Amino acid sequence: MTTFTFAPATRETARARVALQGPGGSGKTKTALRMAEGFAKGGPIGVVDTERGSALKYAPVPGRPDIEAHEFVHLPMAFCSPENLIAAVKAAEEARLAVLIIDSWSHFWAGKGGLLARVEEEGRKISGGKFSAWDPVNKLEQDMLDVLLGFPGHVIVTMRTKNDYELSGGKVTKLGVKTVQREGAEYEVDVVIDMVQGAGTVTKTRYTALDGACVHHPGEEFAEAILEQLGQGVDPVQVIVDELVREGLTYDRALELHGQANSRRLLGADLLHPKTGEPAKLGDVIKEYGQAVKPVTTGVTTPSTPPAGHNQDSAPTTERPETPAEQEAAVLAEVDHRRAAEQEQSPAPVTAPQMRMMHACFTKVGLGHKDSRAARLHATSLIIGRQIGSANDLTKDEAQTLLDTLTNFGERGETAAADFAEMVQGLENEALTSA
Repeated sequence: MTTFTFAPATRETARARVALQGPGGSGKTKTALRMAEGFAKGGPIGVVDTERGSALKYAPVPGRPDIEAHEFVHLPMAFCSPENLIAAVKAAEEARLAVLIIDSWSHFWAGKGGLLARVEEEGRKISGGKFSAWDPVNKLEQDMLDVLLGFPGHVIVTMRTKNDYELSGGKVTKLGVKTVQREGAEYEVDVVIDMVQGAGTVTKTRYTALDGACVHHPGEEFAEAILEQLGQGVDPVQVIVDELVREGLTYDRALELHGQANSRRLLGADLLHPKTGEPAKLGDVIKEYGQAVKPVTTGVTTPSTPPAGHNQDSAPTTERPETPAEQEAAVLAEVDHRRAAEQEQSPAPVTAPQMRMMHACFTKVGLGHKDSRAARLHATSLIIGRQIGSANDLTKDEAQTLLDTLTNFGERGETAAADFAEMVQGLENEALTSA
């Protein structure tokens, strides 16, 4: 009999699931790319393009850095079957994409090879026509949704809209705008944004702070606002890492953590290594820590009876092998000793939640734009007192000092950017004077 256990509920940080809907030319693709840059934090962005290559209009032009463009990898798709979308999402997962854009999701409903076309096709094969055909097609759609919504990165889908009319009593009445997707599709995502001539209005969201928000040309800043809502909770990756570095980790516990990460598709999650601060994958880190505490056997045995003709008095003595429990205790003691020594030599690295907060804080002091990276690094180096080449170089304590400083100036409202710039200039003058 299966046993079920309730546990206290905690809110976890999550990946964005956003839908942009609107008529042709309303700015869905451009907005998706702009928001994806905010979600990706420098990571790779991928586009499944069912719109005959329309996304390529926003790709970089060789030799023309002056033309505004967005960097992304591109996958054109003409036959929009659920099987093809499932394969595309799995390819995106293998490519470690930070953000996956489906442009447009409508084609997987009403396009060539889409679900409506599949119903027609299946209806011709089985008795009962279209009505009976919906059962296998519904299962296909659920498989597609499970894979898409289970993607370990952020997901943005675009959906077309069209005018909806009703004919009644010989009179045509316009009912409003209808989305080209299965009715209720908007409930599969966290945020729905209606696009009209480049302006976006949130018409459905799980987060009160975003409800009804209207933004002209939504981009990185609006993506950051969504991330802020998603990030108000515990980071499931960080929870596992905290368990790994905690004193008393056993091999069995490491196996349990590996199973948890695998079941939640987190083994490929990116993080900074707890010891070295280098980029790593969660699965590799769990294996490393598990191997460090794995019980070992010496393979040495003590014969109870010496071989015939052997002088027992002259035989070398062999120590009695340790029991598994003693071996594990010895290994754990050694691991704890090494871990303590490493922690003394290597300060704890910047954490994932701290990294997520930095961009929002820099935005408040006027340095949130992607072109301001050099200015952000310069200001950071002055604040923490040493030169860095990337935010990944920060220690946990340095990151907290930076965040405290940014928060202090960010709360000043209209004068935040000017006050922060003045402070940075003061630090720079001081550094030049003392040099």
